[in-house]
Amino acid sequence: MKRFWILWAFLACFSHLYSQAPLDAVECSLITCSPGGEVYQLYGHTAIRCRNFTRGVDCVFNYGVFTFEQPHFVWRFVQGKCDYMVQGIDWKYFPEDYISRGSSITSQTLNLTPEEANRLFFNLVVNCRPTNCQYRYNFLYNNCTTQVLSQIEAAINGTLEYPENWEQRTYRQIIHEYTVLSPWAREGNDFMLGADVDTMLTLRASLFAPENLMRYAAKAQIRDSKGNLRPLVAETEELVHPGKVDNTPGFPVPPFLFFLAFLIACILVICLERVTGRQFWLWDVLLMSVQGIVGTLLLFTFLFSEHPAVDSNWLVCIFNPLPLVGLPFVVKAALGHRRTYWHGINFAIISLFLVFLAWIPQNFGEIIVPLALALLTRPISYHLYYRYNKTRQPKTKKRKKK
Repeated sequence: MKRFWILWAFLACFSHLYSQAPLDAVECSLITCSPGGEVYQLYGHTAIRCRNFTRGVDCVFNYGVFTFEQPHFVWRFVQGKCDYMVQGIDWKYFPEDYISRGSSITSQTLNLTPEEANRLFFNLVVNCRPTNCQYRYNFLYNNCTTQVLSQIEAAINGTLEYPENWEQRTYRQIIHEYTVLSPWAREGNDFMLGADVDTMLTLRASLFAPENLMRYAAKAQIRDSKGNLRPLVAETEELVHPGKVDNTPGFPVPPFLFFLAFLIACILVICLERVTGRQFWLWDVLLMSVQGIVGTLLLFTFLFSEHPAVDSNWLVCIFNPLPLVGLPFVVKAALGHRRTYWHGINFAIISLFLVFLAWIPQNFGEIIVPLALALLTRPISYHLYYRYNKTRQPKTKKRKKK
């Protein structure tokens, strides 16, 4: 932290003298770090390196800095109110973490004029001031990669143009590319992200992913006010070669097989209930509690969170707090061998969801169908119980006539 403040003090002095001094010899590079094995490393990272040869400065500006010491960090994270910072540090300290996790580091030297390079460096220095350094982080729309790209766009004299032939994709498809070796992270993303991430993107919007920006920056051109074109990237160099990244899954069973086994277990519970002629209401307590708790979190993010695309999630149809409301009535009815409207309502909601699943404009991933079918086994079980165990239901006593 001490080295950061020393560097920041130097940069602050530079920003004060910038407008009064001739242009420095500045070289700016787009830095892309490849993905690592941990969940928070799956998407890689983008930063921007500036070398001021006139003043002997070699620093990197990192828009991916946050601290757990922020007040109410966890609560703000659930609300999607994540405040990240940009921080300038000496370049020699930057590669250490990425080397240790096996990531490669690619440098793309930007083909900027002296005026543009000095403007970019100055803007980044100003951005690092304590009054300017924080920004509201958003995984899809405003992250470390989009911030760097916006700074480059603001510094150049002209506009960026990308190749006309490019593959149009959705946010979800791009995310799946990065989570192909982490199926539980992929299914977690699919569970939380709604229909908004399944719309086709413009090329500019797709550059939220670090390696996407690196790939298209290599083909991008700057068009100046006179219509002249020049490539954005002058030179590409791999500064750190990729090492061995540990991509072993944290949980050995794939998500689909896990929930398929869970569905089979729910079917076996029905069979045991039929053989014994009893209802395992404690199983209802477990399933409805988990469904209700997960549904409460999902509904909260749907209504109140600033996280991207969670407010378009159709899964709130079957995952919401209603099971917690219906749980006491289900237990009371099971103990008294009586019917309850909950099972009919639950059966109708889940069945309608499964019937119209193909027409809902959202990709639900692999686990939703077996999970929904597992929840559907409970109303089916009670239907079978009431149909074939009528004699066990308490009879209403008839009043004797006087």
